[in-house]
Amino acid sequence: MRWIPISLFALLLATPLFTHSLYAGTFNGEPVREMSWDELMPADYSLSFEDLYGSDVDLNAMEDFDPQAQSMLDRMQQVLASAPVVESLDGTMIRIPGFVVPLSGEDQRIDRFFLVPYFGACIHTPPPPSNQIIDTHFEPGTRIDSLYDAVWITGKLTVETYRHEMGTAGYRLEAYRIEPYEEPLE
Repeated sequence: MRWIPISLFALLLATPLFTHSLYAGTFNGEPVREMSWDELMPADYSLSFEDLYGSDVDLNAMEDFDPQAQSMLDRMQQVLASAPVVESLDGTMIRIPGFVVPLSGEDQRIDRFFLVPYFGACIHTPPPPSNQIIDTHFEPGTRIDSLYDAVWITGKLTVETYRHEMGTAGYRLEAYRIEPYEEPLE
């Protein structure tokens, strides 16, 4: 009989605990990837002032109601609405925290909403880039008691553009579970 050194034995016992912490678990037998909002942006993605407004703009010289201001706003909204997404995430089961911006529903229940990374996104202008807005569908509908409260959403993420007057989403999430947000334990 071969003896396994105690340190190797301890590592083997701890491995299931360690690998479990890499995932948020499974849902319907599928591994769930806990994601941050940064992971929805390509690694080389960034926005500069020139990207949003152009290189020949001097905001200090602009007066109220300057026609160039509307042109700049239009350009900025187009740039934000066409932000690149991470194609490899298509079809991934994820769990992500965020805030709800209701889009449709009946009575006090909503069944379609934008999930966004911070409170007030899409309510104030400009909305976040499209790679920071998720068009979320929850078939049974849910009641959100306070839009100030963050939630965890678990569901299947797809790369799909959805345009709405509140903003443009670069992703769609078929939500299967909605939970109140709680800080993860370190």
